[in-house]
Amino acid sequence: MSELAERRRRGRPRKERGAASARSAIVRAAAEEFTERGYEAASLRAVARRAGVDSALVHHYFEDKADLFAATLEAPIRPDRVLDVLLAAPREQVGETLVRYLLTQLEDERAAGRIVLILRTALSSGPGTRMLREFLTREVFARLAALTHADDADLRADLAASQIAGLMMTRYVLKLEPIASAAPDELARRVGPVIQWHLFGDIDGGRGPGE
Repeated sequence: MSELAERRRRGRPRKERGAASARSAIVRAAAEEFTERGYEAASLRAVARRAGVDSALVHHYFEDKADLFAATLEAPIRPDRVLDVLLAAPREQVGETLVRYLLTQLEDERAAGRIVLILRTALSSGPGTRMLREFLTREVFARLAALTHADDADLRADLAASQIAGLMMTRYVLKLEPIASAAPDELARRVGPVIQWHLFGDIDGGRGPGE
């Protein structure tokens, strides 16, 4: 048996290697497309052209544009899918549910390390910041705003997001103690009500919209 044949025999099946190669090419092409055009303007069809594959293959590997974008970032959490968890929770527990879910998902050291890189991308200047901002605006903040059913829904969503961003930065990037080592349940109990108020609270002291 030739050396090449032996390597093929010991390695992954040829079909599997081809699939992995195609998926990698799509992710690379997507990263270039998002960087050049931003999240909003990029399309799956354009990514397929750049990768030299049929657009159906992109849909085979990735559910939608948000899924593909998350793959380019190697995001440990799909931010848009976090909202599916929130929508399943009782309205009065949305804030605590959000904090507890995020921190629990990031208990894994590798996931936490990846979120640090993503946060640093968001803070830096350049196209990385633009595409991340557009992704969060479309897939997260807009859906949060719709959840509130309030006239100032956009402001409420942004304020809630600012609390989450601040918590992530403090816990994972700055590693400020005792926040960095606090249990997820403890932080959910303390920070969750603040997010809940931003989303649903009445600035005049009453109950929030939809409650």
